[in-house]
Amino acid sequence: MTSLADLHGLMARIGHPVVQAAAPVSSGFADGAPYRFEIPSVEGPGVLEAVVAEADRLGVPVTRTSQGSGVMMLTDAEIAQMARIGAERGMEVNLFLGPRAAWDTGGQAKLTQAVGAAARGNAMVAACVADALRACSLGIRSLLVGDLGTLEVLRLLKEDGTLPAGLVLKTSVLMPLTNGPTAAIMERLGATTVNVGTDLTVPHLAEVRAATRLPIDLYLEVPDDQGGFVRFYEAVEIVRAAAPVYLKMGLRNAPNIYPSGGHLGVVPKELGRERVRRAALVQRLIEQLDPALAGPSTASDIGVPEI
Repeated sequence: MTSLADLHGLMARIGHPVVQAAAPVSSGFADGAPYRFEIPSVEGPGVLEAVVAEADRLGVPVTRTSQGSGVMMLTDAEIAQMARIGAERGMEVNLFLGPRAAWDTGGQAKLTQAVGAAARGNAMVAACVADALRACSLGIRSLLVGDLGTLEVLRLLKEDGTLPAGLVLKTSVLMPLTNGPTAAIMERLGATTVNVGTDLTVPHLAEVRAATRLPIDLYLEVPDDQGGFVRFYEAVEIVRAAAPVYLKMGLRNAPNIYPSGGHLGVVPKELGRERVRRAALVQRLIEQLDPALAGPSTASDIGVPEI
């Protein structure tokens, strides 16, 4: 088996040394694991069941799933079923909040993704709060937030007891986080896990890590509309720089399925299965290049907030 050190030594021997940008891992999750796998675009209970089955088949410890279509696109029964599956598996189930600018009547979001997840007007913030209250009442304890003002409102509602104190507030990749100072701001506003820009270098990630102790979420394979990068061979250096880090397995060359529904047939399930397969590829690669970077042995190691 070829280690990362062996590969770097080979490159140095032929006159092209690899510049070491990240120090050995010094932090991790509560279970000691420096990284975990997140499967995004898990749009409903059917997709979640397909992801869970594929994770079991391939031996991949999927510890978080996230959804992009939003709470409002799920029925009460679907939300409760997803929460139940997550609780049974010890797996975090994360749902996106509310309406967003990209689906609203405003024109700017049609021209640029930079404001696609923003809440246009206070009524839309209130709608996000309504989604949060509904999801929590049905057992969800992890929400995906795409608007800064909404993030702070949710923090205030956690502090006054309206929302559960242990509620995870995960920032969206649509709310750009590309440096340490911005990471610190998002933490102050209430984020409990931060989604960083898809194109950050390893030194950039180290700078974000120095600014916050929150878990970092990073696409290792990036959807086309967010850059389309495939960064498998950077996984070890990324984990070293960013731990504790969620490695998000998106898919390049895949259709946009938001908002999802039965009209898409088996496509969301097949995309979910393939994302798990991608995670298995990355898991094998990390274990080969640096066996010391062991992830969680089972999904139950993650310590999901109690319902």
